[in-house]
Amino acid sequence: MPATTARNPFHGTVLISGASIAGPALAYWLHRFGFDVTVVERADAVRSGGYPIDVRGTAIDVVERMGLLSQLKAAHIDSRKLTFVDAAGATIGVIRPEALTGGVSGRDIELPRGALTSLLHELTRDTAIHYRFNDSIDVLEDDGAGINVRFKGGAQGRFDIVVGADGLHSKTRALAFGPEQQFNRYLGRCFNLFSLPNYAGLSHEGVTYAEPGRMAGVYAVGDSDTLHGFLTFAADEPPFLSHPDIDAQRRRTAKVFAGDGWEVPRLVEAMLRSDDLYFDTVSQIHMPRWSAGRVVLVGDAAYAPSFLSGQGSSLALVGAYVLAGELATHAVPTEAFASYERIIRPFIEANQALATRGGGLLLPRTPEELDARNRAFTAARSSGEAELRGETSRLVHSSLQLPDYAGGAVNP
Repeated sequence: MPATTARNPFHGTVLISGASIAGPALAYWLHRFGFDVTVVERADAVRSGGYPIDVRGTAIDVVERMGLLSQLKAAHIDSRKLTFVDAAGATIGVIRPEALTGGVSGRDIELPRGALTSLLHELTRDTAIHYRFNDSIDVLEDDGAGINVRFKGGAQGRFDIVVGADGLHSKTRALAFGPEQQFNRYLGRCFNLFSLPNYAGLSHEGVTYAEPGRMAGVYAVGDSDTLHGFLTFAADEPPFLSHPDIDAQRRRTAKVFAGDGWEVPRLVEAMLRSDDLYFDTVSQIHMPRWSAGRVVLVGDAAYAPSFLSGQGSSLALVGAYVLAGELATHAVPTEAFASYERIIRPFIEANQALATRGGGLLLPRTPEELDARNRAFTAARSSGEAELRGETSRLVHSSLQLPDYAGGAVNP
């Protein structure tokens, strides 16, 4: 376990934009290392609820060092199976989630996103860390010695460092590096997430149905009365630049899935009526550098891997730990940023690559990919093995050994 404090050459002031996962995790470590930390979040509170996320591999070591492992384990969903069905609802294949995701049963953790964000906030809110909710960064002026910040609410401040931890569509990244389009690598898919009643009585499981270029499904978090529904489809060009509003997205999705079998009509109707619909493109962020002057990015803002990798939350936790440790052990922020990037970029890129392997399992784009997926399930049933891509993923998840920043000494 790292020591409570580390050698901090300047005890700098840090502004973190984003209070989801990377932001509060970074705030926790920076505060322990002696920094003066402010977190600004455009929402009016930490967001609760949300779809399930995973904490795996090296990220487990991070939460253990934060003293959160037992609480995360208590929130573990323990999903037990994923069932793939055809248009008539007949079972094509059943697998353990770990066979697809590469999770390690008994070690890795799946929990509602809101459970993790709440735990991180609880860990940091009664400290000297200052949270500014219902606000955001409007202007950044980096003069080389510090950064002058004007907030959307009208307040102003000066900080030694500004960190963008504000997600895939990071405002901080746009202010410091330019428009998102140059960094967004679209993976040819769009998704819709929404909730609906647990009409089928599902428990600790998911069920999914696919046609070429389309995938629909439901996911039961434990024994909840609510299901998470999802409708995902392939599109050569991302539609959200031309269809940014939610009603256009509802209509587009309904048209794409019109006439499909299984429970798709029920899911489309739930999507159309949903008051919590969340939609976006399946994209990654690839940047040549994660810092510019005294601004640095962490988590999805810097290197979103997409949900196809299953590693967004884990990379956020690992990145926050390493960035804080490097800032605590370097007198010059830009040197810390360079070291942070040198240490974790290979790990990040290996995890991002997981999203492009085996994509046909989750969303076969062609009849040939769909047939190949179904044959894989048939072969798995015959052999008794259903390790579809898990082993490769498992090795990547744990491929970084965390540096030890105890006492300010770096021992990678």
